[in-house]
Amino acid sequence: MNFDFSDDQKFLGNEARKFLSAECTTQHVRDVLNDDAISHHAGVWQKVVEMGWLGTAIPEEFGGLGLGALELCVLAEEMGRALAPVPFASSVYFFAEGLMQAGSGQQKAALLPGVASGDVIGCYAASEGPGHPDPARLSVTFDGQTISGRKLPVTDGDVATHALVLVREGSGASIVLVDLTAEGVTRTPVKTLEPTRSHAEICFDKAPAERLGAAGEGAALHDAILNQAAVLLAFEQLGGATRCLEMATDYAKERHAFGRPIGGNQAIKHKLADMYVKNEVARSNCYFGAWALSTNAVELPEAAAASRLAASEAFWFASKENIQTHGGMGFTWEVDCHLFYRRAKLLAVQAGAPAVWKEKLVRALELRNAA
Repeated sequence: MNFDFSDDQKFLGNEARKFLSAECTTQHVRDVLNDDAISHHAGVWQKVVEMGWLGTAIPEEFGGLGLGALELCVLAEEMGRALAPVPFASSVYFFAEGLMQAGSGQQKAALLPGVASGDVIGCYAASEGPGHPDPARLSVTFDGQTISGRKLPVTDGDVATHALVLVREGSGASIVLVDLTAEGVTRTPVKTLEPTRSHAEICFDKAPAERLGAAGEGAALHDAILNQAAVLLAFEQLGGATRCLEMATDYAKERHAFGRPIGGNQAIKHKLADMYVKNEVARSNCYFGAWALSTNAVELPEAAAASRLAASEAFWFASKENIQTHGGMGFTWEVDCHLFYRRAKLLAVQAGAPAVWKEKLVRALELRNAA
C-alpha cells in the first residue's frame, strides 16, 4: 500500500511553498507579533483567499474547489512551515469541517460559500478555562433558541464572524451555530505566548443560536471535529518541525568556530539526527492520519491521536533544538527561532494537550483490541 501523496498533490504543495515563501515571510509574522492592535496579517489573509485555499475541501455546490482531505493536509503542512499568521485553521479545520459534518443543508448553503470566499471567518468555542472541556460539565447553556455563558480561550475568536459552540442542553451536550456579530455577544482579546494566532474571551448573554445536528449529539460531534482537526494541526506541526530542522542544518553548515563548521561537532550532529528521527516518526503518523481522514476509516480516532502526539513532540523538540543549535544568538528577539518555539507551544495545547490525546490513543487501542 502506498501512503505517499500523488504527483498532483505534491505539485500543489510545491506551489504553495513557493507562494508562501514570497508572500508570507517571517517578517509578515513579526508584523503581527510587534503590533498589539492587529490579530492577523490582513494582506496575507487576502492573498490566501485569492488562492482559493479556504475552499479546498468544500464541495463545489457550496462555492469550494471540491478537492479532499489529502489536499488540505498538503496545504496545512505548508501553512505550518510558514507560520502563517492568519485564521486559516479556525475557519477551515474546525468551523467548515464541523459544518460539513453536522450542518443542515440550509446552514451549509448559508455559510460555506462565505468561508470559501473569505467573507465568513469561523472559530470553534469549546474551552471554558484551564483543562480540557468536559461535555458533561459545561457552563454555557442553550435553551433551544439562545445561549448564555462564557468561553475562554477561543482561537481567532476576536476576528471570527461565526462560531460553533459546545454547549449544555438539558442533561446532554450539543453544538450550536452562533453569529458573533449579533446581539448578546461580547468579545475580549486575550494575550498568549503566541500573539500571531489570536485568542479571545467570548461572553454570551441570550445570544441567538441554532443547533447543529440533534440535541444531545454534542459530545460525539465534538470528538469527531477534534479528530479531523487533530490530523490537520499535526500537518501544521510537521511543517514547522521540518523548517526548524532546515534552519538548524543551514546554520550548522555556515557557522564556523575554531576554523571549522560547527556542524562537524559531534554534539551538533546528534542534535540534528535526533530532530530528523522525531520528524520522520511524526511524518509517518501524519500520513497514517491523512489516510484515515481521507477514507473516513474506523481507525481515525487512533490515527488522529497518534499523529497529534508524534507531531507535537517533533515540533516542540525541533523548535527547542533549533534554538540550541544557534547558540548564544538563538534565543534573541532578532533571530527567528523563537517564532517557531512560540507556535510549537501553542499548537501543542490547541484542541487538547498531549495528555488528553494520550488518553484518547489508549482508549482507541483498548477498543480495537477488545473487538
